[in-house]
Amino acid sequence: MLRFPTPLKPGDKIAVTSPSAGVSGPGAERVAFCANWLRHEGYEVIVGDCMDGSGITSAPSERRATELTAMLCDPDIRAVVPPRGGETAIDLVDLLDWNALADADPTWLVGYSDISTLLLPVTTRLGWATLHGDNLADTPYRTPAGLKSWIELASDTGPHVQSDSGLIASWWRLQKDAHAVGWKDVGTGSWRLHGAESIAASGRLIGGCIETVANLAGTPYGDVAAFGEQHAEDGLIVYLEAAEDEAVAICRILHGIRLAGWFEHANAILIGRTSAADSPKMTQDEAVLDALGRLDLPIVFDVEIGHVPPHLPLINGALATVTVDGGTRQITQELR
Repeated sequence: MLRFPTPLKPGDKIAVTSPSAGVSGPGAERVAFCANWLRHEGYEVIVGDCMDGSGITSAPSERRATELTAMLCDPDIRAVVPPRGGETAIDLVDLLDWNALADADPTWLVGYSDISTLLLPVTTRLGWATLHGDNLADTPYRTPAGLKSWIELASDTGPHVQSDSGLIASWWRLQKDAHAVGWKDVGTGSWRLHGAESIAASGRLIGGCIETVANLAGTPYGDVAAFGEQHAEDGLIVYLEAAEDEAVAICRILHGIRLAGWFEHANAILIGRTSAADSPKMTQDEAVLDALGRLDLPIVFDVEIGHVPPHLPLINGALATVTVDGGTRQITQELR
């Protein structure tokens, strides 16, 4: 059974911890700015102890797991958001207190990139809805027309309707502007549909960053096939986005999760826009089609769900309908 956290409201407590990489220097300045931005929006913000940016992770795995578990189990905390992603959040998935979490009321866990390594098992193992959206460092950026911020999704029971923003942007370097709230280098781009002239596909959302969530396949923490079986009546909408691996590496990874059954109950696949490199003999699009084209499923490319801003937040576990038909490019998420 899927459980959705209580809607977030002004005055609620939002906790900040770094389950993966911490922050230092301009990154720490950015986090302080973003925490104050949330306070200005009316939320109480507390910052945990696991925030150090001097190493690959913010603290030893046991400490990070303990702090994250405590925040998620605290009934006074309504959302937990990391400052940024990282590289090795996988080292704490088996250290979380899953029994304590199962007994707790669900809390919004927010983030993307390496944080999706945690979002996916929290949804597939616990049945908690989790929010694949901006990390704290990106939260103050203005949300373009057509999209919603993760705060808007977490604050309302929906349905949440978002549409193709038509925009491609990039972040300001923190060394240049740690207080940025507007994107730079804004260009244009739209979703692209492969495998059908139009689609209106529904299913439970599940996915994340290809390079990180794929490492969970074949473990108790990444059994998307079993999650799909549990929700076979609805089916799945699987979404994936490549952060930085070149095309051949992405191709291998996608074949691996296909063989692990991640798409057995899929009704459609969403692929995030990426700036990851092509390989000399294979593009990123070709990598996706080599691995997933044989599934005979509609694939929507260039959705704003990854490492190229702006960001279209998705709720793992939500019942989503994806519509691409003529000029309509839209995702509706229902929290039921």
